[in-house]
Amino acid sequence: MSAVPLRNNRASATAVRSVSVLGATGSIGDSTMDLLRASRDRYRVEALTANSNVEALAKLAREFGARFAAVADPDRLDELKAALEGTRIECGAGESAVIEAAARPSDWVMAAVSGAAGLKPALAAVDRGATVALANKECLVCAGDFFMQRASKAGACILPADSEHNALFQALSSGNREELVRVIITASGGPFRTWASADIEQATLAQALKHPNWSMGQKITIDSASMMNKGLEVIEASCLFALTPEQIDVLVHPQSIIHGMVEFSDRSVVAQLGAPDMRTPIAHCLGWPDRIVGPAARLDLARIGQLTFEAPDYERFPGLRLAYEALRTGRGATTVYNAANEVAVAAFIDGKIRFGAIARLVEATLETYIRSGNLAPLTSADDAISVDHNARNMAAALLPQIALKAS
Repeated sequence: MSAVPLRNNRASATAVRSVSVLGATGSIGDSTMDLLRASRDRYRVEALTANSNVEALAKLAREFGARFAAVADPDRLDELKAALEGTRIECGAGESAVIEAAARPSDWVMAAVSGAAGLKPALAAVDRGATVALANKECLVCAGDFFMQRASKAGACILPADSEHNALFQALSSGNREELVRVIITASGGPFRTWASADIEQATLAQALKHPNWSMGQKITIDSASMMNKGLEVIEASCLFALTPEQIDVLVHPQSIIHGMVEFSDRSVVAQLGAPDMRTPIAHCLGWPDRIVGPAARLDLARIGQLTFEAPDYERFPGLRLAYEALRTGRGATTVYNAANEVAVAAFIDGKIRFGAIARLVEATLETYIRSGNLAPLTSADDAISVDHNARNMAAALLPQIALKAS
């Protein structure tokens, strides 16, 4: 049973809602705080966390009157205490403090801590039955089945905050589950959509970071350029909505106006549209089951003029193909896919490999891990973290030989 509600069947939320934002100083956190700033009468901030940006965290905690603030870096506690001196805001540092922030009694939690570090805090919110707006890919890519089962058991409500999955969530409310045929996730195609394979191979960091539509963090922008990000979204959609790989299609849509579509048995296709602004899906999660006023630009289709579509090219963007293969393999293969990609992207940023080698390192790591016979169903957060750790080590060991290979 999915912990994602397919219909808005909850009572309207009229009381002041207490919220916690895990990863408050990142790009998703910044958009969330911007929305909270515009609706102060509807929300009260319980807890905020950051990875290491103490100054920004303390500033937000003071501005919103948070009751608790935590920094993931255990060595920054004294600095955080000093920054919050003269307030009644409790504070902590390290992994346990971030988990404590998630476990505190807020109605709604934005889970936007990046990487595998976000898994345990998100589970702490899930285990107390909170409404969790999920923006951390690793919760689903690394431990999707386990995570969703735990959410269902605890009675937690999982709301997808990613633009594509939020679009599917909204479109799915137009029909019953048994009427579903497939979902369609759209992709901008990134900066290399029209590039030849040889040019993609040699793409520079600066070129990979020039996304045509979205303003995002460095890692996700590079993933968009390689279409690894779309592969991760396919895996997430499978876990969120209990879909088989065959029920998930990807469609390249350069304008990034249609974010997701759902096809039903009568061949009706329901789409969600909006300007490319992360505040729109976050606002939907923040207000759900109601809607709040969002600050994104109004969609002007007459000005845009036309919407175009293309089939994805699995040869030029093999990362998408690898995601489907990992999803079909199961037993932790998607965890390996994500871990290897993170190692590869970090190596590309550091100038150790070419852009085209990102997918080759992921593929080599997947093949090596599968041959090792270590794949097994993941039944706990520690299982997922262990596979993630081992896959990173394996990818790092394979990195030198991949770096030497030409396309």
